[in-house]
Amino acid sequence: MRKSGFLPGQALRGQLCRRPSGRRFGALAGVTTALVILVAACGSGGSTPASPQASASSADLLGPVARASGAPVRIGLVSDGKNQVADNSIEFAVAKATVKYLNERKSGIAGRPIELVTCESGADPSKASDCGNRMIEQKVVAVIVGGSPVLASIWEPLHAAHVPTLVYSGVNKAMTSDTESTFTISDGNFGAITLPLQQAKDAGLKKVHVVVIDVPAALDGLKNTAPALYRKAGIGLDVIAVPPGTADMTPQMQKIANDPGLVFILGNDSFCISALNGLRAVGYTGPISAISSCITDATRKAVSGGQLKGITISANVPIGQDNPSTRLYEAVVNTYGSGIDTTRAIGMTAFTEVAAFQTALQGISGDVTSRSVIAAFKAMPEREIPGALGLKFRCNGKADPTAPSTCVRGGIVSVLDAKGDPGTYKLVGTSPIGN
Repeated sequence: MRKSGFLPGQALRGQLCRRPSGRRFGALAGVTTALVILVAACGSGGSTPASPQASASSADLLGPVARASGAPVRIGLVSDGKNQVADNSIEFAVAKATVKYLNERKSGIAGRPIELVTCESGADPSKASDCGNRMIEQKVVAVIVGGSPVLASIWEPLHAAHVPTLVYSGVNKAMTSDTESTFTISDGNFGAITLPLQQAKDAGLKKVHVVVIDVPAALDGLKNTAPALYRKAGIGLDVIAVPPGTADMTPQMQKIANDPGLVFILGNDSFCISALNGLRAVGYTGPISAISSCITDATRKAVSGGQLKGITISANVPIGQDNPSTRLYEAVVNTYGSGIDTTRAIGMTAFTEVAAFQTALQGISGDVTSRSVIAAFKAMPEREIPGALGLKFRCNGKADPTAPSTCVRGGIVSVLDAKGDPGTYKLVGTSPIGN
């Protein structure tokens, strides 16, 4: 049995998309989240019927009625939506349900109802830029952006117009270094860099082998951010980039067998199946970590449970398990939405992002403008991100001084059981974000 990888202390779409089925985990937080969101968006499971009214238990989860009133506060939401290769339209459905919940149970923003202004970017840079400009024309006070490979095109006009923008991840250097109006509610280094690095240190290993799909979205952080962090920790970093569609990775995995260390796999399920089969072929039995989209029903079918047991998965949301976060999410979308598939991680991520936006603005008063929203984000105390297992955020630029737009420190992990299913999710790498 492999030693558990968890030691307490996440043109591209055409290459990756397939239709994995069944259970889904949270999307990886960090520099590769755009990759994971794209993979998670490629398929969908069965639809969960919506309840027309909250049940008694749902009412307890949702809390007392506290309706917003008065003139609405206009907030933008940009998502790729549905396009030729993927369907992210669940982000719109979940965001609308979440706004209804916030307006009825959480008094909206400053006691006023949230009015959602949406735009579909279609994963197209030109449409994405148009969406950014449309938000400015519609005079929204802030914009929430879902997972998108064209995030930069959405962000650039908003940033130029000083419109505060909340993003989950997939940010570039200009966004991470922005101290003015960009807020990122994930730890950009956690899933693909910090977690495997810390695991290697805790296990007394001297090297991490990153088996990564050879596409820019997956490689950028490993080339630009990871090397310095690994050198500082005294841990060797071996990046093994493998082209998409490689069926037999035995030759690449042979190097790992001859040079033991921790293995971290970064790719979609078909990529991970080839990597895991290659590791088995060369007799590797050491610790393994992976991004959440690595493990789907396709992976469980192609790889034995004994080989999957003990693999550590990094995630943004604790989906696939019954816990307070998933119960709240399901209560919201089943009460205020219709036909939303609650097994898809990208949907729950949309919930956490919209709910976190409202959470950051608790206590804001007076005229709600772009300027006052920015000030409220920067002045907020540390608060929990709804639906994120107690993970906290604070947007004062101190979560990661090298990336001042980052509002989160640490992330969520789970260890797979003998069936390849996630065990109890845990927070790892978190610490208070001070003044």
